[in-house]
Amino acid sequence: MDLMEYQAKELFARHGVPVTVGTVITDASEAASAAETEGAASGGKVVVKAQVKTGGRGKAGGVKLAQDAQDAVAKAGEILGMDIKGHTVHRVLVAPAADIAEEYYFSFLVDRANRDYLCIASTEGGVEIEVTAVENPDAVAKVSIDPLVGVDDAKADEIVAATGFAADVAAEAKQVIQRLWDVFIKEDASLVEVNPLVRLGDGSLEALDGKVTLDANADFRHEDHAGFELRDEEDPLELMAKEKDLNYVKLDGAVGIIGNGAGLVMSTLDVVAYAGERHGGVKPANFLDIGGGASAEVMANGLHIILGDPQVRAVFVNVFGGITACDAVANGIVHALEMLGEEADKPLVVRLDGNNVEEGHRILAEAGHPLVTIVDTMDGAADKAAELAHAAGA
Repeated sequence: MDLMEYQAKELFARHGVPVTVGTVITDASEAASAAETEGAASGGKVVVKAQVKTGGRGKAGGVKLAQDAQDAVAKAGEILGMDIKGHTVHRVLVAPAADIAEEYYFSFLVDRANRDYLCIASTEGGVEIEVTAVENPDAVAKVSIDPLVGVDDAKADEIVAATGFAADVAAEAKQVIQRLWDVFIKEDASLVEVNPLVRLGDGSLEALDGKVTLDANADFRHEDHAGFELRDEEDPLELMAKEKDLNYVKLDGAVGIIGNGAGLVMSTLDVVAYAGERHGGVKPANFLDIGGGASAEVMANGLHIILGDPQVRAVFVNVFGGITACDAVANGIVHALEMLGEEADKPLVVRLDGNNVEEGHRILAEAGHPLVTIVDTMDGAADKAAELAHAAGA
């Protein structure tokens, strides 16, 4: 689960990271009182920041400096309702303007390739950190962290030295680093990022922004994380899938995908994208892994979600029969279509392979549903699904 900036700051504050959370509002009229409160220690000036789960807010115009309370109302009105990389702004954060002397970049993340953790940091933080990483890679420090050791005093000193923090801020930087590590480990995060971590005019450090991704697999250890869920911000189809315990991610395409097993589904996305290049550039519309049990109810839930996406013009069901044999999958598809009735109104291309595949084909052929096309190969099925999606959109 990705957190909004203000949520990340709330989490930082729990672990002693120096931060000013600010006030979150959903209506521009609320900005005046928020600015009066937050701007009391900054000469009335506040920063109004869009709260969306994506980067590039500043470049998109989603971060604005307001000179006073009334200006904050105007700025909030400009930002609320904005579209930033496909995310509509429903909330803004009003925070005191900071007296920034220096900007740094800092993050902890999971390094899956090396099976450990990684710290990436730079004394050249800010909105152009990506440019810095490309044009001046020596300015970006990368320090590997042994999961069994973590960030002890020695590792924190190593990070401070590798990043190049000035001597007069090194001690505080070390403390902040270890507290951010606490956030990363104790909250079961896969990413903790601060950009910028700033040195204020008085010499102290503060996390001026925050980005955190929490590992949903560890939710059972963190009942309080449920409080970070913003149902109105979630895609309704993804929310529906979550309620049905389905692994679903919406994408921007026209071919709905259902498969059993994450690896197979990922491969299916690739072959559909490749086939789509031959049929008007159509792309996969989703990732949906129904897991090992493709019962009629599970298949119906999956189809219901995918068919509810107005962008979907054809569906590709790609299943390898293992513990759940292909005849059970075929029966699941047939019964799912019966359960959905008129809701099932888009063509389905079905590819079955593995355990009891011949019986699975027989069941589907005998049912003779007009929407179902059986294709033996994965590449052939992907091509057919892309062709049908392209034809439906022509």
